[in-house]
Amino acid sequence: MYSFLNLIRWKNLLLIALVQVLIKYALFEPFYIDTSLDAFTFPILMAATLFLAAAGNIINDIYDIETDTVNKPDRVVVGKSISEKVAYNLFFVFNIIGVALGFYISHHVGKSPFFALFVLVSASLYIYASYLKQLPFIGNLIISALVALSLIIVPIFDLLPAITPFNRATQITFFKILLDYAFFAFIINLIREMVKDMEDIDGDYKAGMNTIPIAIGRYRAGRIIFLLSIIPLFAVINYVLLYLYKQEVAVIYFLLFIVAPLIYISIKLFTAKTKKDYTHVSIVLKLVMLFGMLSMLLYPFILK
Repeated sequence: MYSFLNLIRWKNLLLIALVQVLIKYALFEPFYIDTSLDAFTFPILMAATLFLAAAGNIINDIYDIETDTVNKPDRVVVGKSISEKVAYNLFFVFNIIGVALGFYISHHVGKSPFFALFVLVSASLYIYASYLKQLPFIGNLIISALVALSLIIVPIFDLLPAITPFNRATQITFFKILLDYAFFAFIINLIREMVKDMEDIDGDYKAGMNTIPIAIGRYRAGRIIFLLSIIPLFAVINYVLLYLYKQEVAVIYFLLFIVAPLIYISIKLFTAKTKKDYTHVSIVLKLVMLFGMLSMLLYPFILK
């Protein structure tokens, strides 16, 4: 059971589930936003997302056996505690379930063409693991876009189908708020994926992959990641100055739990040299992502 949980990366799935619950019950429900999904159908959308994400994690582990044997030999699951055949079967089953649930939820909200989104995600995760991950920067962009989509998929299925001429302005306002969060998730994950490339350079090189640090060298790649780390820092500061400056609690929260760690990350990235340095930065980036998403709990106070 423990091996299975590691295979599907249960902690990452838990974070996706938490974010989607926050969107629904910390951002939509307190403001009585018109939505399309109820207490029964919203979990179906969550399940569709989680099954596809789990399938993506499984296929990623299958294709990463060689690199993980070098980079994380103690965390290799496929080929050890779970056979490659079983892993492939789980990948196909989870994909089928995820796409089937997506088909149901698309018809439920009266937007049948939205079903294509789940097929696109399923295909993208396979292509990413089997091919795009080996390309410098392209693979990082694709997986980060899919992470951002795990946020946007909630308003796509919950807000858009419920738009009327009378609530259009409100629906669009909340959709834009979530676009800001999606951008934050995208850029933080992009930085983290590039940091992981720096961590895993030895195994990736042995497997013949062409990630950014392999393509242009560690030093140049490190400087690019450092420059990228400045983007979310200034974006969050700008967001606080534009929208939250009158809300003391929100300002303190963002400064302590998001801005300060982002400054710390930028400093650490500028001086990082060893695998241990980049592993540390990767952990802090994950915490920043978590605290960024938890800030949704502040909106009942911010928008009161």
